[in-house]
Amino acid sequence: MPNLNNNNILINKKQTNITFYLFLFYLALLSMLGFVATDMYLPSFKSIEGTFNANTSEVAISLTSFLAGLAIGQLLYGPLVHKIGKRNSLFVGLSLFMLASALIANSDSILMMNIARFFQAIGACSAAVIWQAIVIEQYPADKAQNIFSNIMPLVALSPALAPIAGAMILNSFGWRAVFISLCIIAVLLIAMTYFFVPKEQVSVHKSKTHIRYKQLLSNTRYLGNVVIFGACSGAFFAYLTLWPAVMEQYGYAATEIGLSFIPQTIMFIVGGYSSKLLIRKFGTKISLNCLLILFGLCVAAIFTSSVILNTETILPLLIAFSLLAGSNGAIYPIVVNNALQEFSNNAAKAAGLQNFLQITISFGASSLVAIWASAGDNAIGWGILACSVLVAVGHVIKSHDSWAQINQYFTFPDPARLSKAFTKHDQ
Repeated sequence: MPNLNNNNILINKKQTNITFYLFLFYLALLSMLGFVATDMYLPSFKSIEGTFNANTSEVAISLTSFLAGLAIGQLLYGPLVHKIGKRNSLFVGLSLFMLASALIANSDSILMMNIARFFQAIGACSAAVIWQAIVIEQYPADKAQNIFSNIMPLVALSPALAPIAGAMILNSFGWRAVFISLCIIAVLLIAMTYFFVPKEQVSVHKSKTHIRYKQLLSNTRYLGNVVIFGACSGAFFAYLTLWPAVMEQYGYAATEIGLSFIPQTIMFIVGGYSSKLLIRKFGTKISLNCLLILFGLCVAAIFTSSVILNTETILPLLIAFSLLAGSNGAIYPIVVNNALQEFSNNAAKAAGLQNFLQITISFGASSLVAIWASAGDNAIGWGILACSVLVAVGHVIKSHDSWAQINQYFTFPDPARLSKAFTKHDQ
């Protein structure tokens, strides 16, 4: 009998581990959905142009409309979760994503496709927002930190693997099959949501304190970490926007340009998993400070190589960018967890605002660099330097308990008191 009991315990433990890893797989799919939908159809641009007799600009609008929906949608699901819960909100969002993907696969004009892409992004936002809320609300801070460190590095694989998978589907079945594949992924996620996300009592859920976005922004710990997250992302987007053009200026071909992104992807993943080791040994606060110092050193190296020195090789920049990606991979899980832990009872709304600000800052950095695209690597250097200043601002904000503490540094002297002081001095 004792042996039988031990065997039952081992079997139950294995089943628990399998369930947990399937749950991690589910969270990883949710976290990657928006990126997969963004990148998977990129190899199909020419085929789409031919199908609809459209020009390149009209097809490119499909990406712009998706990004617009991705930004707007981040703010919708916090209030929706408050009303109907995370499970039902995921059903709504994933169903919208599935239907929009099906509409794109059956569209007969570029206009219909571009409109459907906007709603596809709105649906994808449910996954981007709610998976973070699920982690925060189901696990204590240290366990949530560990899950973020496991999942967020996998997101880096999406931009690398999605276009490859899209190209394979395109070559075998045509571009419409890419969006049918996205429908299948949505169906899988809906089924897994039914299994992994428990039902919520509406009466209990509605009893939670409703929080406004103004209250989120007034929390310095939350906002500071979000600004760091957004500014670090902005630095990376400043690089991604112009790096292919810079490599072309140095005489590299398309294949070599594509290969140049591999070191950054690898380093981002390494950074994400390394953050777990750092936190385990030094704690969250010291680890984040060390990683921000590494980020600052990378920015200094990039600015020196691209602006101050006229190097004849891209190797120093490539090394610095790879180290920057590694630092970002380690920083993201820490600051995201730090920010959302401030509002663990309203994690969906906090995650939505966080993602919106991240996308906004990243879009701003990308646009700023694109305006001065003719400056090449100089524009990248200045863009990343600007983002590093914002990172420093975020660090200062998060290091204070309230805005009142920060305002003390900007308190101007009272003229009446100064007058009295001078009068006493003269006497």
